[in-house]
Amino acid sequence: MNILLLGSGGREDALAWRLRQSPSCDELVCAPGNPGIARWAECVALDPCDPAEVVRLAQARNIDLVVVGPEAPLVAGVADACRAAGIAVCGPSAAAAELEGSKGFTKDLCAKAGIPTAAYVRVDTAAAALAALDRFAIPVVIKADGLAAGKGVTVAATRAEAEAAIHAAGDGHMVIEEFLDGEEASLFVLVDGARCAALASAQDHKRVGEGDTGPNTGGMGAYSPAPVLTPALEARAMREIVEPTARAMAEAGTPFNGVLFAGLMLTAEGPKLIEYNVRFGDPECEAIMPRIAGDFAALLADVANGRMDDLDLELEEAVTMTVIVAAQGYPGTPKKGGAIRGLDEAEAEGAIVFQAGTAAQDGGLVASGGRVLAVTAAGETLADARDAAYAALAKIDFADGFHRRDIGWRELERARGAAVTPS
Repeated sequence: MNILLLGSGGREDALAWRLRQSPSCDELVCAPGNPGIARWAECVALDPCDPAEVVRLAQARNIDLVVVGPEAPLVAGVADACRAAGIAVCGPSAAAAELEGSKGFTKDLCAKAGIPTAAYVRVDTAAAALAALDRFAIPVVIKADGLAAGKGVTVAATRAEAEAAIHAAGDGHMVIEEFLDGEEASLFVLVDGARCAALASAQDHKRVGEGDTGPNTGGMGAYSPAPVLTPALEARAMREIVEPTARAMAEAGTPFNGVLFAGLMLTAEGPKLIEYNVRFGDPECEAIMPRIAGDFAALLADVANGRMDDLDLELEEAVTMTVIVAAQGYPGTPKKGGAIRGLDEAEAEGAIVFQAGTAAQDGGLVASGGRVLAVTAAGETLADARDAAYAALAKIDFADGFHRRDIGWRELERARGAAVTPS
């Protein structure tokens, strides 16, 4: 197969790395790509959110399968344009991508289908949001309704913090939500219409600071699998959350095709949906890809072409960890242009360094975004993966970068027999 991958981040570097190893992958093109992705694919300058341009490139390069990495092209209708042109694509239509494009849409679907989730109110003005606060206990969750790259959520510990988040958002669509007690886990599912198959679990670390402190980010690290999502809880989440969602979307005439990422809160009452993403997570994807066995390209092609009955799902036994290296200032205004060295030395330690926000400059590599590198390692245990990832990280020379030193802390504490209080 000739494959076109859309995107330019660490998630897409991991996808390209795994796709390139697939026996069924003949040629791999990525638009627009980045210096890391260029190791595995031919990178082409193109706006991945322009449906007409994507179709033109796919036709010119005789593409058999389009794989959409980020959410924005999906919401923009790129998958619709590809399908209309007869090109197989692993990714949902714009209508189905509303599961991520609008948090209010998803909350309404959950309410209608009886899917367990937090109580909520949708509002479209700051005044309405402030009035709605009276209906919720503190802490309370304030969410921007649209795409926010993982940073449009405020968990307000006080009324003042909630009001500040509302004022900062202004008169835009928001969702005010009940705060759920429990521990978060991510479940990634392959979906074709009403058919679903669980792929892998992971646990992300959203807060910028160690001990899960500070503002939310797009993710500072992840590990896979997430043992807290036990087989029994995973089966329950599939039965009570994911499968009813797929059925509801199909019955509405907007069937979902692609990767559905269910962000779950494991509460005392059972798993509840926090929100959906309509693609692989970032950095969860970087942790999951080294666990994928077999022909990954053929797997995605089966999903794209409605051959879910023939899926060959197989995972390696290894445990993996990804640690994000971000630029100083992130998640605010990151410092760009800092030189990055030592990636070969890091990979000599046995890790894989996926590139997220990098650019080539004067024969070297510099930072060009907030999250810059995703250092990923595998081991027999999470502690082994942790040790390997941080040993590799120590070889990287990036003066403007920083990273959390406690990725996986909850599971590592549990492995030592310590009690862990969810936050």
